[in-house]
Amino acid sequence: MTIPTKEKVPGLPRIILQKGKDEAIRRMHPWVFSGAIARVEGEVSDGDLVEVLTSKNQFLAQGHYHDGSIKVRLFSYEPGPIGVEFWEERLRNAYELRQQLQLPQTDCYRLIHGEGDGLPGLVIDVYGRVAVLQAHTIGMHRVRQELTEALRRVLGTQLECVYDKSRETLPADYAATIKNEYLHGHVQVPYRVSEYGKYFEVDWELGQKTGFFLDQRENRQLLAHYAPGKTVLNAFSYSGGFSVYALTAGATQVDSIDVSGKATVLCENNVALNEGTSRHRALTEDVMKWLRVEETTYDIVVLDPPAFAKSRSARHRAVQGYKRLNAEGLLRVKPGGLLFTFSCSQVVERELFYNTIVAAAMEAGRRVRVIHQLTQGPDHPVNIFHPEGSYLKGLVLRVE
Repeated sequence: MTIPTKEKVPGLPRIILQKGKDEAIRRMHPWVFSGAIARVEGEVSDGDLVEVLTSKNQFLAQGHYHDGSIKVRLFSYEPGPIGVEFWEERLRNAYELRQQLQLPQTDCYRLIHGEGDGLPGLVIDVYGRVAVLQAHTIGMHRVRQELTEALRRVLGTQLECVYDKSRETLPADYAATIKNEYLHGHVQVPYRVSEYGKYFEVDWELGQKTGFFLDQRENRQLLAHYAPGKTVLNAFSYSGGFSVYALTAGATQVDSIDVSGKATVLCENNVALNEGTSRHRALTEDVMKWLRVEETTYDIVVLDPPAFAKSRSARHRAVQGYKRLNAEGLLRVKPGGLLFTFSCSQVVERELFYNTIVAAAMEAGRRVRVIHQLTQGPDHPVNIFHPEGSYLKGLVLRVE
């Protein structure tokens, strides 16, 4: 698929591409890399709305500028004003998709998933009647008030408040000038939500990311399918999502481990909400150190670590980390048991992650078979022109 060329739109700073460097944008890839740019016309600074033109001065797209390896993140392939009406149209389209998905038995979901919903640099998660906005670019943060108004138009009476949780995800110099805050309304945290009949308390003010990891919903449900009568280790447990699913499904014992004491408390609270305390143990430990000395084996081990690499320069070290972690994790699985293992590092591609787990199995001396290949939930859609958006990789292995 290609997009038609149009005459340039006056008024905005212009990014002029080198000859032959427009093909990716014509295929609607949403990133413009620094190496594709011939020159910049007009004054431009981080966060500015710019238009991107071919070497022949033909309009291609509009997006937010940032002085980095990715110079422009594109969200419109049409000329014209970008305001509340534009954001409303994009949010309404995203909301209609979530309605179409008919996500079962949950009042929390991802409404905007960056490039997957045509809005690079923006995440919006909905918890009941609360929308938590997280901008990953200065440009998206600057239009947060317009986005809030668009949310109010789309969600109407379903929306009680909007919270901006962007300080942690923006460049340090800019982040130092802002604060996380309520943009509309206010509710007390922790805030209770439900998912597949389980209850969780979400704290977007102090918690990680927007407060809860919605992308693992279907994978938690898959774990519940295998958990009855089993012992389970949930490593990097954070708020205890996998632990709660295993316990409510009938696991005989679940051990949850996280290096954060705050996460341990949150996990214990969520387990208590779902009446699984008597079969649960929460440990505040460094997972790798614990695995190296622990001799207990489990029917099911879950390894869901934070991203080991956020840039390509860190990828080699991350791969080595995943290999060591999974080799140790495989040794904690009983013969005939299962390993659920994940990577959320976008720069560690699916094939590379798979091969890393192969290397871990060889190092551990365990024979394994892949029985499921997993990814993020459907409310985290992937733009077909931006395969990098498929960031969550997961495997379920039967370990002999």
